[in-house]
Amino acid sequence: MFQEIIEILILSAIQGISEFLPVSSSAHLILVSNFYELKTSSLLIDISLHLGSLFAIIIYFKKDLLNLRSNKKLLQLIIVGSIPLILVGFILHYTELIYIFRNIKIIASTTLFFGLILFFADQNKVDKNISTNLNIKSMIFIGLFQILALVPGVSRAGIAITAARFLKFNRVDASKISFLLSIPALSGASFLGLKNLLNQSIEINYLIFVAITLSFIFSYITVKFFLIYINRFSLNIFVFYRVLLAILLFIIIYF
Repeated sequence: MFQEIIEILILSAIQGISEFLPVSSSAHLILVSNFYELKTSSLLIDISLHLGSLFAIIIYFKKDLLNLRSNKKLLQLIIVGSIPLILVGFILHYTELIYIFRNIKIIASTTLFFGLILFFADQNKVDKNISTNLNIKSMIFIGLFQILALVPGVSRAGIAITAARFLKFNRVDASKISFLLSIPALSGASFLGLKNLLNQSIEINYLIFVAITLSFIFSYITVKFFLIYINRFSLNIFVFYRVLLAILLFIIIYF
C-alpha cells in the first residue's frame, strides 16, 4: 500500500508539474515507465492524472471560463485552436500510430530540438496581447503547431508557447493561451482513455481518487507559480533543462 501511494505521488508530481511547463509530460511519464517498473501504472491511473490536471486548470481559470458566455469570440478561438490537435490525435490513436513515437531516441531528439526552438522564439520582441491581438489566424497557427505535441518530447505547453512567442505575444499571455488550449487537449486525452477502458474490466479503488487529488494539487500550484515566474523571467531555465535532459538521454542511448 505504501509503495503504491509513493508511486502515485511520483506520477502525480510528474503529470501535474510537467503538463503545464514547456518540458513534455508525456516524455517524462514514458521515461519513468521505461526506467522503473511501476506496479500502479495503468490506463485508469493515466486517465486519473489527466483528470486531476483538467480540474486544476478549470478551477484556476474559472472566472475566464465563466465569462466565455459574454466573450464568445474567445470560446470560438479556443475551439478553432484545438481542432487540429484533437483531429490528428484521434486519428493517430485510432490507427495506433501514436505508439511509434514512444521511444527514448525520439524523446531525446525532440526534447533537444524543440527546446532550442523555444529559445529562439522567446527572443522575439513583445507587442501583442490576448485582449486585442488574438484572432482566428493566430489561433490556427498555434493550433497547427500543437499537432507536433503528439510526439513525446515536443511538449504541448512548450509548442503552444513557442508558437505564441513567434507571433510576438508576451510570455504571460502566451502561457495563458497554452493553458486555455490545455482544457480541450486534456478533455480529449481523457475521452480517448475512457473509450479504451470500455474494452477492459474496470476496477475502481482508492488509488484513482488519490491520483486525481494529487495531480490536481501539483497542477494548480504549477500553473499559479509558473505565471508568477514567467512575468519576471525568460524561458531560458526550461531550455537549459531540456538540453541537459537530452544530453543525458543521448549518453544513456549511445554509451
